[in-house]
Amino acid sequence: MTDEDDATVLTARIDEAGVRVDKALTKAFPELSRARLQALIVEGAVTRDDQPVSSGSSKALPGLYQVAIPPVAPADPQPENISLTVLFEDTDLIVLDKPAGMAAHPAPGNETGTLVNALLAHCGDSLSGIGGVARPGIVHRLDKDTSGVMVAAKSDRAHAGLSALFATHDIERTYIALTRGAPDPAKGRIETLIGRSSSDRKKMAVLRSGGRQAITDYVVQQTFGQPARAGGPPLAARVACTLHTGRTHQIRVHLASRGAPILGDPVYGSGSPSIPVRTAIAEAGLTRQALHAAVLGFVHPVTGQSLRFETAPPADMRDLEHLLAEL
Repeated sequence: MTDEDDATVLTARIDEAGVRVDKALTKAFPELSRARLQALIVEGAVTRDDQPVSSGSSKALPGLYQVAIPPVAPADPQPENISLTVLFEDTDLIVLDKPAGMAAHPAPGNETGTLVNALLAHCGDSLSGIGGVARPGIVHRLDKDTSGVMVAAKSDRAHAGLSALFATHDIERTYIALTRGAPDPAKGRIETLIGRSSSDRKKMAVLRSGGRQAITDYVVQQTFGQPARAGGPPLAARVACTLHTGRTHQIRVHLASRGAPILGDPVYGSGSPSIPVRTAIAEAGLTRQALHAAVLGFVHPVTGQSLRFETAPPADMRDLEHLLAEL
């Protein structure tokens, strides 16, 4: 799922076996349509005995099934005159540098002040409606507290084309993260299955089975601070991550799984940074995960033009990096 906060979790025990999973689930959860359940299965929101159900067409097995339903967003977002940093715009699409703290679309707790509200005012009636009333033009998203480059569709043909590019991963996406410690080795690929955590349905996790394939290439660009012990990791690092898939919280989960969680991450930043790093975070005024979508490149789905956009991290990350460099 793309919206993990405040999900409603339905639970039912299914004892019958042999019928299709989606058919058995429709009987167990009559309030949900078969099509809705199939979509939730694809999104990794359905589990059996805490293991993700990977296919609606597979045969059901007895067990305890759970369905995590994302909250319903407001049906009719209103245009809001919110300043946008536009990097590129034509009749079909718009590319912008999203600030940290701005949600991509309305949801409970974030009904206003979202990118959708801003786009409705900026683009008016030209914004593509394929994404649904609550998410016009949105073909991908960044977490609310992740800054960086995003693209939105202004025409239905651009929306369809961009969606296809993201589905086939024909998009260049590189993020900059400041981490506690550093992943080892200094350069590599993280390839795992990612799905909803069995212990906390609001979190994602690396899974041994089930879930969806997630691939991240990373390189440690710079390390900060001397290791606390001989042969140990540095106090912090700047890491560039290139996405080959786009799972929810993928970079945050992958770096945490390598023992190098993103600084300031309230969900996956298990453990506490060293005192000098904590001091630097406070002095820099960082109140979010230190993650920035720095590069977005793709072929324009209508004109065929090759486009590539790169932005520097905002002030809170830049200030933190300068302070870390002094450790």
